[in-house]
Amino acid sequence: MTQKLDTLQSALEAALGDSIKTLVRSRGEITVTVPAERYLDAARTLRDHASLKFEQLVDLCGLDYAEYRNEPRDGVRFCVVTHLLSVSLNWRVRLKVFCADDELPSVPSLTDLWSSANWFEREAFDLYGILFDGHVDLRRILTDYGFIGHPMRKDFPTTGNVEMRYDAESKRVIYQPVSVEPREITPRIVREPNYGGLK
Repeated sequence: MTQKLDTLQSALEAALGDSIKTLVRSRGEITVTVPAERYLDAARTLRDHASLKFEQLVDLCGLDYAEYRNEPRDGVRFCVVTHLLSVSLNWRVRLKVFCADDELPSVPSLTDLWSSANWFEREAFDLYGILFDGHVDLRRILTDYGFIGHPMRKDFPTTGNVEMRYDAESKRVIYQPVSVEPREITPRIVREPNYGGLK
């Protein structure tokens, strides 16, 4: 496994060159981070370069690094992670890119390179608000079209902002402010007098 990762790492470094911001080997996998302005070119190189041949985009997701590991983050907040597979060479790579702007996070769309990116990018847009420049049909995919906000952002309230219900009088579904009162539940611990041999 180590020799195979060595070969893949050498091929990545040769093909991507100074586009690589960081390259991390961990748990038998390689993660390459590239700058936002080089994301599309790096993805095209990963697909087309003869020594890499990543023909398949297996997964793409958004990440919110706000308070990552319960610590305030110094730097950009939103990230897009893409998992690529080379069937012909039998190896995988994880491609990461951080959105340059936290207020309006965006990166280029990969749908022209891999059609499988379509719904994954729509999901990242819907849940995190990350825009994908060049995506031909960027609209919500999991929440309804009237939904306000992006539910996987760490600053989105757990209960949401609105709830919907069927109104029998108007005979339609209506939206209203959330009626659930936020509360913190702390379990009560009850121990028997001689629990664990303690007196």
